[in-house]
Amino acid sequence: MSSATPSQPPRLLAIIELGGYPNFNPLYRRLGFDAELVSSQRKAQAALKRRLPDVIVAEYNFQSDFRDRTSNLETLMARLQRHPQVRVIAIYQPDHKHKLDSLLERFPLFATLPLPVSEAQMEASLQRALEP
Repeated sequence: MSSATPSQPPRLLAIIELGGYPNFNPLYRRLGFDAELVSSQRKAQAALKRRLPDVIVAEYNFQSDFRDRTSNLETLMARLQRHPQVRVIAIYQPDHKHKLDSLLERFPLFATLPLPVSEAQMEASLQRALEP
């Protein structure tokens, strides 16, 4: 899975735009990730130019007012099409599941976790993401 080596920890990019769930940074560190946290998709795009993570944790935020997209994740997922080894875990509002499903028809996500998301749910997804 990972581009990490025994001397290099797996890299994780967390994109926290709205929040509303626990701070998982202690969990990321406990699992051995070198985690970078950003607060917008724009900052995430800049982070992806600097280094490609092994795992991305991002929120799915449905946006009915976007002209050419339905959410904050389309640009990110389009960029990641060239990097299918990156595992994306999306956190979503349950009432937006039908919109997320339409995104999933176009872009593969490694895991989707409905709010409220627990540390145990996130840990299980991250453990699976670390598997070869």
